[in-house]
Amino acid sequence: MRTATLGPAGRADALAAMAATELDVLVVGGGVVGAGTALDAVTRGLSTGIVEARDWASGTSSRSSKLIHGGLRYLEMLDFALVREALKERGLLLERLAPHLVKPVPFLYPLRHRGWERVYAGSGVALYDAMSVSSGHGRGLPVHRHLSRKGALRVAPCLRKDALTGALQYYDAQMDDARFVLTLVRTAVSYGARAANRARVVGFLREGERVVGVRVQDVETGGEHVIRARQVVNATGVWTDDTQALIGERGQFHVRASKGIHLVVPKDRIHSSTGLILRTEKSVLFVIPWGRHWIIGTTDTDWDLDKAHPAASSADIDYLLEHVNTVLATPLSRDDVEGVYAGLRPLLAGESDATSKLSREHTVAHPVPGLVVVAGGKYTTYRVMAKDAVDEAVHGLDRRVAPCVTEDTPLIGAEGYRALWNARAGIAARAGLHVVRVEHLLDRYGSLAEELLALIAEDPSLGEPLAAADDHLRAEIVYAASHEGARHLDDVLTRRTRVSIETFDRGTRSARECAELMAPVLGWDEEQIAKEVEHYEKRVEAERESQRQPDDLTADAARLGAPDIVPI
Repeated sequence: MRTATLGPAGRADALAAMAATELDVLVVGGGVVGAGTALDAVTRGLSTGIVEARDWASGTSSRSSKLIHGGLRYLEMLDFALVREALKERGLLLERLAPHLVKPVPFLYPLRHRGWERVYAGSGVALYDAMSVSSGHGRGLPVHRHLSRKGALRVAPCLRKDALTGALQYYDAQMDDARFVLTLVRTAVSYGARAANRARVVGFLREGERVVGVRVQDVETGGEHVIRARQVVNATGVWTDDTQALIGERGQFHVRASKGIHLVVPKDRIHSSTGLILRTEKSVLFVIPWGRHWIIGTTDTDWDLDKAHPAASSADIDYLLEHVNTVLATPLSRDDVEGVYAGLRPLLAGESDATSKLSREHTVAHPVPGLVVVAGGKYTTYRVMAKDAVDEAVHGLDRRVAPCVTEDTPLIGAEGYRALWNARAGIAARAGLHVVRVEHLLDRYGSLAEELLALIAEDPSLGEPLAAADDHLRAEIVYAASHEGARHLDDVLTRRTRVSIETFDRGTRSARECAELMAPVLGWDEEQIAKEVEHYEKRVEAERESQRQPDDLTADAARLGAPDIVPI
């Protein structure tokens, strides 16, 4: 196994290599399910490729609530199998697969009624903990506890005294969703998979009824590649139906998009040492600790407009503020909002008109020979979805293939992470960095943080923070372009870091500095630097304008006012 580098040369080599031979499995779609499928396939000894039309995790998988959780609300729907499966995956990720990326996070559930509600909610949370422990991978998290109103206000002074009679506190887990996907892709590449982002499937190859590969357009250069594969896996999430349409076959199921938006506010706007989970008339609302910020979400509404850039409207923002303010002693206003992001959940279309009631279960189908489709599910259970997809693909390979091993395959950066964490003070002293900076790097890159420290040792100026976004070091921007497949400024500010939602300027003040750091790696001249910065500024303005619009239609029209830097 080698450390994977997703640099510009590696991308070109990957496309050429995929076009030069017939793969066992080609995955279409670079979200969490596609990346997980590529890792599952390659670790079974299959020759594997993965292509993504935009950037890794640029769709749903970078716009989630950033939680790895069992789904407490699914217990109320009596979906015990889904919750048990998700809790097992949560434990695996925390303990074995990605301890550097997935971290415990506490939540407080305020009780509004005396007596019956504590018994009802308490029994649900107790069952949640019991199912976690019974999975064999849940002993690392504290169990829930009951709190009086006074005890709840001690851990969450932000709450209005009249908004609760008491509370329950329990634990789940969180991660940076886009970084997690990127780490999955790099792990797959480290085991021999070929990976290329900005590579769009424009057609399928057929031999009679059978799918035998795809035609891929290099979005960056305009060139086209023919990639042949014994099995193609469609893991394109909310684009599933669009991808299926390219082969002219009616799908066995359909995917419906549900929009969820999130707000990001500074840490000091909500005085609490714990996250919050609140009931709404439609679903649940989370207030999630996020470094020096809080993430508040989410909504759950049907969406049939532009899938690449779902827009948050003024009504969406007001909905979240109105609901969170019902429990806050000091209400939040629009002026407190640093960032806003919107994402689409891929739900399997069913008989219910309400997207909040559609299934989070996943489905795998083999609609025509040579093509597997996987859709639905939830982020936490990506590994199970990937296993099921590869199991289905293996049926069409006509040979014995090893079983899934991803349950025992840590992601890159996990190996040695805990030892480096224990040695972080010494590492900081040797690197000339504050220990908090080393902790930041370890929690984002795990043991791969040593690669960033090597960059800083070579050029000490990279150990300085970004001038207008000082949570991040300059080295992280260079590393994003040289090792993590970032092709454009938007990739870095929106997904490799979260500057776009963690600063009131939405990253515009950091745009020029980041573009200049990326330029030597990607071969940009001054003209391209200016183009990248201008595009990013227009994107931010279009998003701000969409968030001033009253409804989805006008918000979507405003967001589309800023086209992609490379048309797709």
